[in-house]
Amino acid sequence: MSDAIFNLDASVRTDLGKGASRRLRHQDKVPAVLYGGEDAPISLTLEHNKVLQAQQFEAFYSHVLKINIEGKKVDVLVKDMQRHPFKPRVLHIDFQRVIAGQEVTVNVPLHFMNEDSAPAVKMDGGHAERLMTELEITCLPKNLPEYIEVDLMNVELGQTLHISDLKLPKNVESVELSKGEEHDLAVVAIKAAKGPSVDTDEDGEAVEEAPQE
Repeated sequence: MSDAIFNLDASVRTDLGKGASRRLRHQDKVPAVLYGGEDAPISLTLEHNKVLQAQQFEAFYSHVLKINIEGKKVDVLVKDMQRHPFKPRVLHIDFQRVIAGQEVTVNVPLHFMNEDSAPAVKMDGGHAERLMTELEITCLPKNLPEYIEVDLMNVELGQTLHISDLKLPKNVESVELSKGEEHDLAVVAIKAAKGPSVDTDEDGEAVEEAPQE
């Protein structure tokens, strides 16, 4: 994964409004806005092909990006992105300035490890039910992880992992856990596979019944 993917060029735009944004999209441009910090918000324009290529990488959404705004480089995070409902097109992006020494709040993807090789799955016939796909964290920009691992190797059949069970990187905190123990949300559970129930007839022979809906 090339670092060039996370370095984007942008220009300041002064022609605002829905009509202006529509014209930019027809020119294969992406309208965007940059806000945060002590500086005023800025309306920007980026090349659509560059954005489309970069956003295919998972880290694009949790990585500190550099935007070159007419010669001035700014560290930013993607805070929101609007896409076309069925075409491979990015319609608009919201960027937030990243200030060194100031904590940021970001949704970081969860990577589930050893899901197929976990004994509860491989030997006991269980299946992993993912209850979360990303975790909201807060940390300094320099400590921002691209993802957080969720190791299922030692999770038993019927067991549920919560946020407090995750091994977060150093100096990284969960936003939900900071609100109290009652916010220790479930992340993933290994559940028994559903199958037909077995009963016996009058002679004691096994009788297989259809699974209950």
